[in-house]
Amino acid sequence: MQFIDLKTQYKEYQTEIDGAMQAVMEHGRFIMGPEIAEVETELASFAGAKHCISVSSGTHSLEIALRALNIGPGDEVITVPFTWISSSEVILLVGAKPVFVDIDPVTFNIDVDQIESLITEKTKAIMPVCLFGQMPNFEKLNAIGKKHGIAILEDAAQSFGATQNGKRSCGVADIGSTSFFPAKPLGCYGDGGALFTDDEELATAMKAIRTHGGTKRHHHTLVGTNGRFDTLQAAVILAKLPHFQKEVEARVRIGARYSELLRDCCTVPEVMDGNTHVYAQYTLRVDDREALQARLKEAGIPTAVYYPKCLHEQPVFEFLGYSYGDFPECEKASKEVVSLPMHPFLTEQDQDLVVEAVKSAIA
Repeated sequence: MQFIDLKTQYKEYQTEIDGAMQAVMEHGRFIMGPEIAEVETELASFAGAKHCISVSSGTHSLEIALRALNIGPGDEVITVPFTWISSSEVILLVGAKPVFVDIDPVTFNIDVDQIESLITEKTKAIMPVCLFGQMPNFEKLNAIGKKHGIAILEDAAQSFGATQNGKRSCGVADIGSTSFFPAKPLGCYGDGGALFTDDEELATAMKAIRTHGGTKRHHHTLVGTNGRFDTLQAAVILAKLPHFQKEVEARVRIGARYSELLRDCCTVPEVMDGNTHVYAQYTLRVDDREALQARLKEAGIPTAVYYPKCLHEQPVFEFLGYSYGDFPECEKASKEVVSLPMHPFLTEQDQDLVVEAVKSAIA
């Protein structure tokens, strides 16, 4: 059994993917080829944003967004410590300081009600992470941002395809950022990512920063980087995109079925009112994670833990001065979460095997 089944996905769309990649091989424009503009147009339309800027990775996209917002030394960015390190390492890379806030224990997303108490004159952005595939309350987040003149940067690496009150992830904040890492809901065959915004100035700045600080060759208006999306990877996304909504619907169905079958024996993920959930990971909370993982491994069922250690526990963030106990919900989650096999091609037969193994292990 596969934890994430990319092989079956490739076989399903092999003709389209091979054809799209072959077209790039034939025209030979491997950097900023015509597929780049095409994929940006298609992705912007999908997300409901005016602009999409494709980039080399989901991590690079966050850094480029922070630079476009003129965030640097002396500035603060509010975010969460229960996530992958990318979200906060990019804050350090631009010279700013991450300010951590605890999560909501039900959704694993940022506790919006704690944010305003952390805002200072140094706060320049709030970066909510749409963990595991659903969005936090962006109505409240955007209201806080507007009230305090602070940018909202959505880290949607795990939530592309999710919706909130009819609006899609990456189309709800000042800037949306996502990842096309192969295991993400919409993945390419290497690293990649994209930025989304309705703001013309931000779009122009992010496009320039992506390409060494300029939109015209030999004319550099900003300090930039080499953050371009490979044309071959753009071709892969273009081939997969027509199938993506079908995959999102399958994820919703499979995730709901998991929850229905497992709700009586463990804590299953809850979907916030108005939200859809794309289950980039289907994540349970259990009291004895190690025992469950051991039993599932014996049954040939793979599992994963996202994430066993919070960022304020990582040595690189020690200088921030946080201590264990400062973020109790994050810390509790990091000890209890375990993710089950989840992908759009998971059969009910395989899902039933997983469910029975979980119930047997917990009984």
